[in-house]
Amino acid sequence: MIHRVYFSPGLFGFGRLASFDYFGHLERAFAEQFRQQGQEIKAWVVDVPPTASIRRRASCLCELVSRTAGDDAGPIHLVGHSTGGLDVRLVASPSATLPVDPATLTWLPRLRSVSTLATPHFGTPLAAFFATVSGQRLLHALSAFTVIALTVGSPPLAAASMLVAVAGGADRLVGLDIRLLDRATESLLRVLDDAQSREVRTYLNSIVQDQGAVIQLTPEAMDLFQAGVEDRPKVYYQCTAALAPVPSPARVWRAALDPRRALSGVVFAALRTLTARYDTAYPCASHLIDPATEAALVKVFGETPAPGANDGVVPMRSQLWGHLAWAGHADHLDVLGHFDSPGKTDPHQDWMTSGAGFDRTRFAELSSALCAGMLSAAG
Repeated sequence: MIHRVYFSPGLFGFGRLASFDYFGHLERAFAEQFRQQGQEIKAWVVDVPPTASIRRRASCLCELVSRTAGDDAGPIHLVGHSTGGLDVRLVASPSATLPVDPATLTWLPRLRSVSTLATPHFGTPLAAFFATVSGQRLLHALSAFTVIALTVGSPPLAAASMLVAVAGGADRLVGLDIRLLDRATESLLRVLDDAQSREVRTYLNSIVQDQGAVIQLTPEAMDLFQAGVEDRPKVYYQCTAALAPVPSPARVWRAALDPRRALSGVVFAALRTLTARYDTAYPCASHLIDPATEAALVKVFGETPAPGANDGVVPMRSQLWGHLAWAGHADHLDVLGHFDSPGKTDPHQDWMTSGAGFDRTRFAELSSALCAGMLSAAG
């Protein structure tokens, strides 16, 4: 049986950029898991404006599936990381009204599963900061750093040192010198050759031109999303939940010896602090948590995770929707396979120094759990 799997990226996400596949590790892991079960997958990654509105991104996904779903009755699976998880939920929702031709939705009866990884189902406090002038510049710099670090391995030490000096510490991120941050981003872009630089600049310009999703990811806006988006009957919903530990002084000291790790450690600590902000009116969590899910979280983490616990971008409790397929210590990019693990075959690389200790074993467990849910849903 052929399963069609569609991936939707998050805010920093892309399909393929500067010779790098955002979902490459996950796609290969899924293909191997399905192969072991005597099944085959065909996979696509939707090309969406990275920070455009969820409705615009969902429309792009609908059109991609419509073009590639074929005429057979084979099962279809939607997989979303971060904001992409909201895209796939909106596409699947019977109550959604999307600006697409109704003919592009004829494949929906074949939809079997919706899988979300590190998705802010109830919003993230970080979105409110990204909506500010300083936050928009930081989002631009983080996007550049993510793309470049993943495509060439690591940024130049000079640019890393500059960003560390600019940031100084988590408590100063809100007061970043915007001009220095812009110059640091330009230094990062010089790592790439001319062709790659133009491609990445086009990607970064799309972030500047359309930031509809940034506002939509605030806890207040996601409160409305939850009120209007329904689960599709007979479709299996599953999720992952990641939590990054509080940075320890020892880890910060070790990272300080490496300018690149020092930079990523400072930025990650700042992101984690901003994401940990808690508002009792909009807590970035469901008021209804399945007792089995709560017990699973306690079993994994050894205690009930605090309301502010997060993966550096999304509160852990905001990531819960449907069946909890996997939970563990990881940061926002780890769950895609973007963690440091060199090797001759399928090397992994990252830039976030989160101290989560995520590795190939955990990644295999995560991908295996998701595939098991997808296969079960397909019957």
